[in-house]
Amino acid sequence: MKTNESGLDRIIRVAIGVTLITLYASGSTTSWLGYWFLLLGGILTITGAVGYSPLYALIKFLTKKKL
Repeated sequence: MKTNESGLDRIIRVAIGVTLITLYASGSTTSWLGYWFLLLGGILTITGAVGYSPLYALIKFLTKKKL
């Protein structure tokens, strides 16, 4: 599986993902919103760490420059 995210895209995804997970863990959100933050934060953190977004692959979108 090749990466389809640029370095900046990966950094932004991980930063936002960790922020959302932290908001959930600190109890700063309501119950249903907190679960959505946890889910979205987990997805963003994992895709940012791996460098591959299944949604990008599905729509054939790249933020990484082709070599």
